[in-house]
Amino acid sequence: MDGVTVIDHPLVQHKLTLMRKKETSTASFRRLLREISTLLCYEVTRELDLTTMRIETPMEEMDAPILEGKKLVFASILRAGNGLLEGMLDLVPAARVAHIGLYRDHETLQPVEYYFKAPEDLGNRLIIVVDPMLATANSASAAMTKLKERGARNIRFLCLLAAPEGIERFRAAHPDIPIFTASIDARLNEKGYIVPGLGDAGDRMYGTK
Repeated sequence: MDGVTVIDHPLVQHKLTLMRKKETSTASFRRLLREISTLLCYEVTRELDLTTMRIETPMEEMDAPILEGKKLVFASILRAGNGLLEGMLDLVPAARVAHIGLYRDHETLQPVEYYFKAPEDLGNRLIIVVDPMLATANSASAAMTKLKERGARNIRFLCLLAAPEGIERFRAAHPDIPIFTASIDARLNEKGYIVPGLGDAGDRMYGTK
């Protein structure tokens, strides 16, 4: 699909399969989510801009590559996005963090905002928005709109699973934002959940129902 990158690394796919299994425990699911998020972060940051700086190794001086520009921002769509956030911060501990509080009304399937906190100067930073699922895309699209209203111009969206319906709606609303995902699943069911999916990521991560 145009604008969508499927991260098909064998380790990503292996860990995703373990997460899909209904008998996987809360502790194991949480651990796997943290591990897989580090691998996904590696891919979504592959094209970060680099510059060079003069350093001295134990042998001699050299011009060595280093990240260029302002620190990037990881934006977590609460609450399930925090599971991806933790592993990504293991890889990029200097990143700034934004939190976007949205929940899906189970009757209308529309997003309801209850919290938003982000670093200043979003317009000069790369923002990577994380949420395990791109299902109806209502929450993800609302999060992108909120970030754009705050000046964000360079945004990427990272998820574990995406439904074709969600991708279509997201791309229609935000064609400028690329999607990175570990899998494009078959469809949404009548309740707006991804099938075959892995259930509710937040519930499985935190042991709630």
